[in-house]
Amino acid sequence: MSEDLSIPSLFNVKRRVAVVTGGGSGIGAMITAAYVQNGAKVYIAARKEKQLKDVCDVLNAKGPGSCHYFIADLTTKAGCDKLAAFVKERESKVHILVNNSGISWGAPYDDFSEVGWDRLFALNVKSIFYLTVALTDVLAKDATSHDPGRVINISSIAGLTPTPYDDRLTNGQRMGLWSYNTSKAAVNHLTTQLASTLTSRFVTVNAILPGIFPSKMTAFGFKQHGEDNISKENPFGRPGEPRDVAGVTLFLASPAAAYVTGAHIVVDGGDIISTKAKAKL
Repeated sequence: MSEDLSIPSLFNVKRRVAVVTGGGSGIGAMITAAYVQNGAKVYIAARKEKQLKDVCDVLNAKGPGSCHYFIADLTTKAGCDKLAAFVKERESKVHILVNNSGISWGAPYDDFSEVGWDRLFALNVKSIFYLTVALTDVLAKDATSHDPGRVINISSIAGLTPTPYDDRLTNGQRMGLWSYNTSKAAVNHLTTQLASTLTSRFVTVNAILPGIFPSKMTAFGFKQHGEDNISKENPFGRPGEPRDVAGVTLFLASPAAAYVTGAHIVVDGGDIISTKAKAKL
C-alpha cells in the first residue's frame, strides 16, 4: 500500500479553519486548545468577552495555530447569522464547525419555569441548526468525499438517560433537568438529520456525547458534592479530562474520519453502560 497511514497524516488539522461556539470555557476551550495546538486557525464565540480573550491570549502564546474571538448571542437566528457573517468576512472556506454552546436548567418538577424550556432549546438545539445552515456554503466549498467539511455537535449522555435527576450535580437536591436532557436528545436526532441532509454536499455531521467534565455547567456539583465523590460514581474513577474530548474532536475533524457521518460517540468512561447494568440487578 502506498497511502500514507502515519499518525501525522491521518490526524492532521494544520491550516484548517475551525469555528467553535462556547469556546471560552469548559469543553469548548478544551476543543479549541486541541485544534490550535495542532496548527488550526480557530474562531471562538460566546457572550462573555473576558473568557474568550483569556483563552485566545493563552493559546496564541503557545501556537502553532491561532485563536480569534467574536462576542455572540446564539439564542436567535439573527445572532447565528451575525456570527456566520463575521467568519465569512474573514474566511472564504471553513473546514470545521463545532456546535458546543449550551446551558442547563434545574428546578423542581412542579415549579419548572417556561424560561427553562425556551432558553435551553433556543441555544442547545435551534442554534445548531441555524449556524450550520448559515455556514453550509463555506463548509461545502471545495469539499470532496476524501476531504469533506465537518460539523461536530456537542451533545451529552444526558440525552440517553431516562431520569432527569443527577444527584452528583445537584448535591442530592431534587432538581430535575427535564429540558436539558430533552434538548440533548434533540441534538442527537438533529445530528442524524443534518448528516442525512448534507451528505450530498460532502459535509459530515457527527455528535460527541460527553459524560461529566469540569465546566461551568458542572461547577456547582463539583463544589457541593466534591470531585472525589463524583469520581467514585464513575467506573474509571474520574471525571473527563481535556485529552478525552480532544482526541475525539481531532479524529472527527481529521482525514481519519472522512468516511464517518451520523455517528454519536459517547465519551463518559463507561458511565452510561454501568448505570444500565446496575439498573438490571
